[in-house]
This record gives sequence, structure tokens and C-alpha cells, in this order.
Amino acid sequence: MKQLIVLMAILPLMMLFVLQYSVEQKNHYNISLLQNIVYESKEQAKQDGYFTPGNISGLKTRIARAFEVNEDEIVFETDTVPKYRVNEFDERELIYYKVSVPINRITAGSGFFGIDGKENRGLYTIEGNTASELLKP
Repeated sequence: MKQLIVLMAILPLMMLFVLQYSVEQKNHYNISLLQNIVYESKEQAKQDGYFTPGNISGLKTRIARAFEVNEDEIVFETDTVPKYRVNEFDERELIYYKVSVPINRITAGSGFFGIDGKENRGLYTIEGNTASELLKP
């Protein structure tokens, strides 16, 4: 009987490990998907010389659909002036971008540990520069 009582006390804790593994796999998949979406938009921005409004709205739409969040929750920072390709390296001609997306569930069983929904959230950020391939007119 003592072993049954101990099993009933330990079993919910052991199940949290299985649930946490599933949550981490889902978050890893979403982060990988986000990196692919940002990479595709970055490559388009290289061709255009900057992130065009159409490119930005398409990026936000795809991210919002993949992460099941509102487009307003996605933070996107970039340069709005076209950059041009030059023959030598010029840091001023790099296209800067920063994308931050909320991750709504970081830990499984947060209620069990007394963590509320606001604390069980985070932002995943991708920030970088890329060289423009747009030729100077």
C-alpha cells in the first residue's frame, strides 16, 4: 500500500517530463519554421535592396499563421531606405532586420508549479544584417 501511495505522488511529476519534451519539440519546430520564413524574406530583401512593405506584410502574415498569434504581436524592425551594392565593403549598405515573435508556452505544467500565463511566455528574436544585391541606378 505504501508503494501505491508513493507511485500516485510521483506519477504526476514524472508525466511532466514527458509533457515538457513535447512542448520543447513544438517550440523547436516553430523556431525552425520562423528561421526559414525570415531567411526567405531576407533573400527577397537582398534582391529589392530593402524590406518592401509587401515583403514585410507577407512575412508577418506567414509568421502569424505559423505561430497562431496576431500580426500586432510580431515586432519587426528594419531600414526603410533602399541599400545598393557597391564594389567594396561598405557597412552602410547592409540591410538590418530584427524579428521578435512571442512564444506562448515555454514550460509544461506551469499551473502545477504556480507559474501563471504571463510568466510562461517569451520572445524569440532573430537579428542580423545582409548585403544588398540591388545595383546602383
